[in-house]
Amino acid sequence: MTQADFAYHALRDGSALSNTAAILADADAAREEWCADAEAAGLTVIQQGGLSGYSSQNFDSGIAAFGDIMLVDCREAGAASLAALTYIDEAAARSGMGLVVSVSPESLEAVFACVSNCDADFLVDPTPAERIVALGQVIAHAPRARVRELSDDDRTTLLRLTEQVGEIAAKLESMGQAGLSPQGGAFRFESPGDAFKGENESEKSLIRKPRPSLPDPRLVREIIRHRQMRAKFFDGDFFADPAWDILLDLTAARAEHKRVSVTSLCIASGVPPTTALRWISQLIEAGLLERVQDDTDKRRAFIALTDKAAHAMAEYFAAIGAGAGNAR
Repeated sequence: MTQADFAYHALRDGSALSNTAAILADADAAREEWCADAEAAGLTVIQQGGLSGYSSQNFDSGIAAFGDIMLVDCREAGAASLAALTYIDEAAARSGMGLVVSVSPESLEAVFACVSNCDADFLVDPTPAERIVALGQVIAHAPRARVRELSDDDRTTLLRLTEQVGEIAAKLESMGQAGLSPQGGAFRFESPGDAFKGENESEKSLIRKPRPSLPDPRLVREIIRHRQMRAKFFDGDFFADPAWDILLDLTAARAEHKRVSVTSLCIASGVPPTTALRWISQLIEAGLLERVQDDTDKRRAFIALTDKAAHAMAEYFAAIGAGAGNAR
């Protein structure tokens, strides 16, 4: 399969410049999928090939040759593929190139640990709808499309819109496959939450109050269990709140002095892995979560609350009181 097999239509922004893309995947089928999606999104594919065959020399020769966006499939995390991903991550961080990485549940831990410098969009065994939504999001953030930096409120709103558009696309896709007969379920409707208040809010008072400690982890685990129990009686989509579920799980883990892997945190979020990874990235960018590299295994990275987030969670539980927590 060659690039000439496709008739690409360049997507142009306000400056009349087209957005270009490179596709790296060892499997022919994966390259074909990404090429079709890129064509549907109006991207001009200027390069495509295998992932594991690339090295630092390929990227040092000129990152501009790879375009504005790179689409990578790494569902089998071999040593050569992970090494190439490390180079891609560094190059994307330096250039601002958009990066979308498709992984399998088995390769997620290793790939997530390798891609730590740039703001990549991770997709776990994505559906066609999820790939298209991811392309739309990365196009909106491509270097040529950046007019201004997004505020925290803008990023949260964009994330929620992306999530809801993805759900709608998935619903439409399933309706089409089932002869326009969707089986159960419901669309999600959420009220946008308040943006996280910065540390300056707590500095308004000249008298510092004693800093509260984290709650008993058994209480937090009980709250989590109660939240999960709702899905037995109602459609779980009505109550999905991945950011809060992530913060609760990490609060309990911090109080228990346990480390949490990205795979475990995706499960705790209560939403599909691809959606969970977007929320994890957003919470990292907001300064609420941080990556913690595994000193004994560089192929793994853990996720933890930052001190700022831990302090906020401690103050929250102190404010509602220990007994009130069971209702949350």
